[in-house]
Amino acid sequence: SLATIRGDGYMGGYTHKVRFDMHCHTAEGSPDAKVKIVDYTQLLKQRGFHGMLVTDHDSYNGFRAYLSQKEKVKDFIVLRGIEYDTFDYGHFLIVLPSDTPEEVYELFEHRGMALIRVIWVVHECGGIIGPAHPFGEKFMSFGSTRRLGMIEHRLYAQHFDFIEGYNCCESDKRNKMARRLAAYYDIPVFGGSDAHKENCVGLAGTYLPENICTEDDLINYINDGNHPEVGGRRYPKTLKDKIGPAGKFLTYGFYLYNIYGAFRNYPARCRAYFAASAKLKAKRKSNCSDRGLGSKK
Repeated sequence: SLATIRGDGYMGGYTHKVRFDMHCHTAEGSPDAKVKIVDYTQLLKQRGFHGMLVTDHDSYNGFRAYLSQKEKVKDFIVLRGIEYDTFDYGHFLIVLPSDTPEEVYELFEHRGMALIRVIWVVHECGGIIGPAHPFGEKFMSFGSTRRLGMIEHRLYAQHFDFIEGYNCCESDKRNKMARRLAAYYDIPVFGGSDAHKENCVGLAGTYLPENICTEDDLINYINDGNHPEVGGRRYPKTLKDKIGPAGKFLTYGFYLYNIYGAFRNYPARCRAYFAASAKLKAKRKSNCSDRGLGSKK
């Protein structure tokens, strides 16, 4: 069984809770993952889970693979998310609402935007965003990427909708630091396995109401002020566990890879950003017109 970490218990009219794995990597969407999406859903069902959030690295291909084989997945909820590599503050989990323009999804498949710009795009869509493993490896994690002072912490944290408070690939100490950050700013926490291999699938989860069936349901639940419980147990066979101090070379290698990827993607990312921005501005203008808030002639 998985140890649970308390939320505030508030349900606001929602039904009883079930487990979701809120950090999942698939073979179809993440180059370093080994489990295909349909196999992933079956493993989670066998381990007592009700749903999952697909969070591949800078890709929605895992979720696309699910849509193409949806008939194979019965009585299990699959939500679309992404783990986005920012240029300056590591990895962030993002969930967007159902009416998000397709151009925005395409934008988030181009790694390397600055965090402040990522936050603007997500919130302009009405989505939610939070740091993955915030005190994990350097360059990959919000709290470890830079020496953040209180002012800088506050500047960004006030815009987070949740924080990953339990990641089974991180140490107890680092997970506690994440939950302490969330508690300080009164931000909900998510829990997820961050699994890339079969034996890690379902080692952590988030307890959510069973009537959460769509991304919109999840976004509304978090925006309603709910703080779900998270739980799990640590996965002891991560790469950093196996290679020990040599992992620093990997960390700095990832940093160089991330910088290279950001610059390489710059032209395509700029085109995608302008296309997404234009769609969002048109959507906002349309919404204002529908509410009678358009400019007067």
